[in-house]
Amino acid sequence: LEPFLKQQPENWVLIGDLALTNMGLGDKTAAFAFVEKAIAVNPIEKDPMDGPGSIEILARVTARMGEPDRAISALQKLLSTPYESPLNAANVPLTPALLRLDPMFDPLRNDPRFQKLCEEKPR
Repeated sequence: LEPFLKQQPENWVLIGDLALTNMGLGDKTAAFAFVEKAIAVNPIEKDPMDGPGSIEILARVTARMGEPDRAISALQKLLSTPYESPLNAANVPLTPALLRLDPMFDPLRNDPRFQKLCEEKPR
């Protein structure tokens, strides 16, 4: 993926993929560097529809890399922001139901803050 990044240095989806890849490889430093770059390249203020996608990647990386406070903060922001997710074909954003099902958030399952985020809100 990194050769593509040289050709497309502003491609936040590619940068996010590199963050997730490095997360999977256990390289916390590289994963956080890429996720911060993705947020800088495509901030919410610049693109309110796609910008939160970088925050979703941040939530996933921080959840898996042992940073629950950052993960919960990112998830709180996401659940109050309409956006299109870059991580599924239907572009469906994270919802309480998806949080309950997504294994990427397993490290947060016992956190009462996460459990509260997973509750359905009355309509």
